[in-house]
Amino acid sequence: MPGATLPDFSARVVAWQRAYGRHDLPWQGTRDAYRIWVSEIMLQQTQVATVIPYYQRFLARFPDVLTLAAADEEAVLTHWSGLGYYARARNLHRAARKVAERPGAGFPGDVAGLMALPGVGRSTAAAIAAFAYGQRHAILDGNVRRVLTRAFAVPGYPGHTAVEKALWALAEDLLPENHIEAYTQGLMDIGATLCTQRQPRCNECPLHQCCQARLTQAVSRYPAPKPARAIPERTTRMLLVRRGEHLLLEKRPNGGIWGGLWSFPEISLEEDPVASLRERWGLEAHPLSALPPLRHAFTHYRLHIHPFYLSVGPDTAPAEGAGLLWLDRSDVAGAAVPTPVRKILRLLDQLAVNDPDGVLGLERMGQ
Repeated sequence: MPGATLPDFSARVVAWQRAYGRHDLPWQGTRDAYRIWVSEIMLQQTQVATVIPYYQRFLARFPDVLTLAAADEEAVLTHWSGLGYYARARNLHRAARKVAERPGAGFPGDVAGLMALPGVGRSTAAAIAAFAYGQRHAILDGNVRRVLTRAFAVPGYPGHTAVEKALWALAEDLLPENHIEAYTQGLMDIGATLCTQRQPRCNECPLHQCCQARLTQAVSRYPAPKPARAIPERTTRMLLVRRGEHLLLEKRPNGGIWGGLWSFPEISLEEDPVASLRERWGLEAHPLSALPPLRHAFTHYRLHIHPFYLSVGPDTAPAEGAGLLWLDRSDVAGAAVPTPVRKILRLLDQLAVNDPDGVLGLERMGQ
């Protein structure tokens, strides 16, 4: 690496982090493995600004691992609702119960033990070990991959096995002998605030004098993008069934998307909403209106949702054991529901404003 040796690399990162890095994040300044672990799980695939309010609310409700372990999954998912990637919340809950069974409810003190917890991979375990125990291990999250591929002009898509293996080897070689916390945080901070995917602030980066991508004016080429492929498109119809001031929710199966959350009942576009409610859930409904469709993007596909609004009689109740719940309209947004349900509720609010005569029956829904 022209212009810097490997020790120079880590020294630059440490010095920059101490002077310019982030020092006031709510999970910093502690050796509490629980708080560090919660933050690292939340930060998987989610930006810091989004995580902070969720983290603070989560810790207020679950201040320690025993409280989290004793909670039911519904409460955990409710406090995670809106953060996305709900498998993280379920794994967090499972891991808390495993930790609660350990002597003194203490977290494992090594990377191997941390990786044995549900939802904790190699990079997450290394970050926890560094911040909670001061242990010397390499991390390789998305931000760090970007920093390393640019600094050392590493070719190829980082998600490919051979490239990932090379990056892990490089990350291990770069580890400093001391100051592992500042170095680990510094790499994260550089990737998140300077070496961003778009419009990187190269002139402010402590690595700009030795960054191979910058020196060859090829920053935009690194990291190599994921090979293009067609993104599948899927469609579904969500049924917004109204009973007075309440809406009908259905428990999602644990194994699928939004597992364990409450959502609106779903049918295919080809099915008749009124007939489906009668045949599948034993409900006699009156159709009100098809609502404008919306799109929700997942990592591997796009889901096109077509909401359909119906009403049932005030004394209607779903069959026992059907996994259905009538919930007051004002309480739905605060329940363990996925983001599209929140979007549809906002859509209902907007339609109500433009429906002063109550054509859609929205005037009695707390509007």
